[in-house]
Amino acid sequence: MGEISTKPYLIRALHEWCTDNGYTPYIVVQVDEHTMVPRGHVQEGQITLNVGTLATNNLLLGNEFIEFQARFGGVTENVLVHIGAVSAIYARETSAGMGFEVQPYEGSDEAGAVSGTEDGNAAVAPSATSLASVEGGTDDDSSNEEKTTGSESDVENKRPHLTIVK
Repeated sequence: MGEISTKPYLIRALHEWCTDNGYTPYIVVQVDEHTMVPRGHVQEGQITLNVGTLATNNLLLGNEFIEFQARFGGVTENVLVHIGAVSAIYARETSAGMGFEVQPYEGSDEAGAVSGTEDGNAAVAPSATSLASVEGGTDDDSSNEEKTTGSESDVENKRPHLTIVK
C-alpha cells in the first residue's frame, strides 16, 4: 500500500481548529463520479459544504472519505466525498484555511462509486472548474488562486487566497 497522505490529517486538524475557535468549517469539493452530493447544489463541477458539527449528523472525517448527513433545502441527504476531491477547507468567518491539490479517486468501484440514485443524489461530471480560494495566505504564487463557487453564497463574495499542499 504505501504511505498515507497527510491530506486527511490536515483536514481533521483544520476542522478541529475551526471548531475550537467557534468558526464554521467549510470544505470545497471537486465533484466527480465517486462523489455523492445533492446535484442541485453543484455549480461548475464544485460544491462548498458546511462540515460544522451543528450542520452535520454522523460526520466521519476518514483517511479515504468524508461522510455525513446534512439538510439541503429542508431535506436530509447523505454525503460521501473522497478525500482526493477536497480542494480546500477554511473557516467561513475568517477565510483562514488551506487549499489542496485535487487527486483522482484510486479506490475500488465498490467503495463509494456513485452513478446516480432515485433521491436526486448523483455525481455530476466536472466541467472546466476552478479551485476555491481562501483569504489571508502569504503564498506569492498567484497561479494557484482562482475563483470559488459553492452553495453558500460564495462566502459572502470574498476573494480569498489558497496555499496548495501536495
